[in-house]
Amino acid sequence: MACNSTTIEAYQYLQLNASNASGPGAAPLPAPLRISLAIGMLLLIAVGFLGNTVVCVIVYQRPAMRSAINLLLATLAFSDIMLSVCCMPFAAVTLITVHWHFGDNFCRLTAMLYWFFVLEGVAILLTISVDRFLIIVQRQDRLTPRRAKVIIAASWVLSFCISVPSLAGWTLVEVPARAPQCVLGYTELTAARAYVVTLVVAVFFAPFAVMLCSYVCILNTVRKNAVRVHNQSDSLDLRQLTRAGLRRLQRQQQVNMDLSFKTKAFTTILILFVGFSLCWLPHSVYSLLSVFSRRFHDSPSFYSASTCVLWLSYLKSAFNPVVYCWRIKKFREACMDLLPQTFQILPKVPERIRRRIQPSTVYVCSENQSAVH
Repeated sequence: MACNSTTIEAYQYLQLNASNASGPGAAPLPAPLRISLAIGMLLLIAVGFLGNTVVCVIVYQRPAMRSAINLLLATLAFSDIMLSVCCMPFAAVTLITVHWHFGDNFCRLTAMLYWFFVLEGVAILLTISVDRFLIIVQRQDRLTPRRAKVIIAASWVLSFCISVPSLAGWTLVEVPARAPQCVLGYTELTAARAYVVTLVVAVFFAPFAVMLCSYVCILNTVRKNAVRVHNQSDSLDLRQLTRAGLRRLQRQQQVNMDLSFKTKAFTTILILFVGFSLCWLPHSVYSLLSVFSRRFHDSPSFYSASTCVLWLSYLKSAFNPVVYCWRIKKFREACMDLLPQTFQILPKVPERIRRRIQPSTVYVCSENQSAVH
């Protein structure tokens, strides 16, 4: 997409005058509500930063945790850390003061970083979903740690390429105080609208469609496997089995156990997908309305809608580590190991005894095995 000098000048004129725009949409929220939301955002910053940092530290320090899917989860955690550090504090300050104190250029930079880190997180979720589909539906476990690193590097490059045009002036960025953060503003320029549609489709609608199809297929496969295993167990007569039949039965049970392990991992990823959908569907609809509907953009509810959807989108950064702690046993154990001894309520089990209680064949990841369950 190329822009001539006239178009660029038009963008610059719109962007420089956005901070001076006033109207019914600039009415802030009541002070108690703004302070409450700002405090909530500071809490999200703390939970998101500390929780996601723990995820990265665990994967970095423990070789047994460096499976392909855990590398992807660590990358997702890192993108959430950067979102918590580079965007959320400035939005919290603006919520309290109802004024952007950091300049127009930095405003556009934070808007670009916002989309950049969100795109990266979505790309990782999409990769994990496709991997679960290949494992459970196609019975193909092809994602190795080396391939995961290549995918991670490619996703960073692609996310940057999609988000950086907003910094270069391809779309109008609305400077507060019409919103608590730099957001997409109304424009009638065709190029700007096309870019916004591309951005929103890449961030939500296309990944949502692929992930939804993947999970529907996975759920159908899990249901069929459960029915098949139930029918086999009902018709099984151990007295009539030969030695070769017993060996086949043992192999089938091993396959079923492995599939059950993968299915538990899928449940965790499904919860992350639901959280992603609930947090990002309102923001995606809001972004399109902001750019295409002058009536919505100039309405008295614009500031309130901006605040709510931004707060909800930031909620996802703190949501992921909570899910990890709730669903992943190894993550809980690693968190306990990272805590200082004075904060540990239960006595620590000696390593030698722990190995006997928890065999490494169950918990240590091979190159192709997932540790999420």
